[in-house]
Amino acid sequence: MFIDYARIKVQSGKGGDGCVSFRREKFVAKGGPDGGDGGKGGNVVAVGNENVNTLINYRYSKLYKASKGQNGQGNNKTGARGNNIVLQFPLGTVIYNITEGKHQKIGEITEHNQRITIAKGGNGGRGNSRFKSATNKAPRYAKKGGNAEHFELELVLQLMADVGLVGLPNAGKSTLLSTVSDAHPKIADYRFTTLEPTLGVVRVGDYESFVMADIPGIIEGAHDGKGLGTQFLKHIQRTRILLFLIEINSVDPFNEYQVLKKELHLYDPFLDKKGHVIVLSKVDTIPEEEKEQLVEKLRNKFEKELKENVMSISSVTKENLNKLKMNLYKMIKKYNEQY
Repeated sequence: MFIDYARIKVQSGKGGDGCVSFRREKFVAKGGPDGGDGGKGGNVVAVGNENVNTLINYRYSKLYKASKGQNGQGNNKTGARGNNIVLQFPLGTVIYNITEGKHQKIGEITEHNQRITIAKGGNGGRGNSRFKSATNKAPRYAKKGGNAEHFELELVLQLMADVGLVGLPNAGKSTLLSTVSDAHPKIADYRFTTLEPTLGVVRVGDYESFVMADIPGIIEGAHDGKGLGTQFLKHIQRTRILLFLIEINSVDPFNEYQVLKKELHLYDPFLDKKGHVIVLSKVDTIPEEEKEQLVEKLRNKFEKELKENVMSISSVTKENLNKLKMNLYKMIKKYNEQY
């Protein structure tokens, strides 16, 4: 099950207390203080794991606690450190501190094995041997261990992909992804077939590839949560390139594109400024004698009114799919060189 949101509580370990102790040996009347320090409490640490792709583990377990440090002991023995607790997060996870009504970003996991310390364990208290001085040779006090940290966290997963597919429901996004990649999204002839994002690796030649993400269809008002709205719009925020997929035999492909751009802009003003490709899908459904004329008409309209280039494809007959893959790969390569 794909889960991209969770709320959990974390608690680091309390530091161990310092020890009050005095050396007691035969024939040593006044051995002096020998109380050891307490051990440091364990941390709560987030770690990126490229083999994890969902937050489902955090949907049912809500509290994660590191262990406390052990108290110091006599003979200057330092207490054992508390064990850290390590939380494995998928790449693209953004971590927010929402304790007591806050909404403060702690960090985001973008690389495999990346580590972020979320809650620090308390420091160990100092034993009484630390307080010995020329004027106080037998201190009878030690320091308490530091307190644990408690946080409530919001976890938001934003998929990391090179290309994000954007289109109205039933535009053919899932069919395209299944044709050009190794992904197997659900495909059916009704709206909102795709209920969760899907990633697929698209091969370009023998050694090159890129990752494409299919998200549920966007409808007008999606930025306000209509349809599947804001639940999945966040997944295209991290993509490098957008692919607007528009069904060629829709009522008004030109207006459809403008609706999509508007929804992206209203959700995030930077989204509609990403590099993108506009693609007319399902050209195999148009009679051969009409197809060329219709494609040319739409291409001219996009170019004249929006200064945008348009290409046409068919995921069924695979028309222009190799050309599309190569165009996307070149755009991604150019993006990587710039950033």
